[in-house]
Amino acid sequence: MTKRAMISQPMAGKTDEEIVEDRERAVAALTAMGYDVINTYFTDEWYSDEAMEKRGVVQVPLCYLAKSLENMSLCHAAYFCKGWENARGCRIEHDAAVAYGLEVLYED
Repeated sequence: MTKRAMISQPMAGKTDEEIVEDRERAVAALTAMGYDVINTYFTDEWYSDEAMEKRGVVQVPLCYLAKSLENMSLCHAAYFCKGWENARGCRIEHDAAVAYGLEVLYED
């Protein structure tokens, strides 16, 4: 069985292009280590501003974090991009990864 990993990356204050660039670099690193990458970058219609509002979501960052933690349950490892320690959601993901015994990896 191939091991699976998720990516935790800071996104606040970054452009979509910067987020994708950071993510592509992380995917390449994880792939080189032999991991399959589980998606934690939610861009489908379900997570659009309009759909969130329609569903009554009032804490949008918490909604993203909840889905990310759900996807973490599929993983053997979590990969933390540079700057993770300055992002609230990444810190929570890090605490969860450590508490639940995932292999914790860091971007160089």
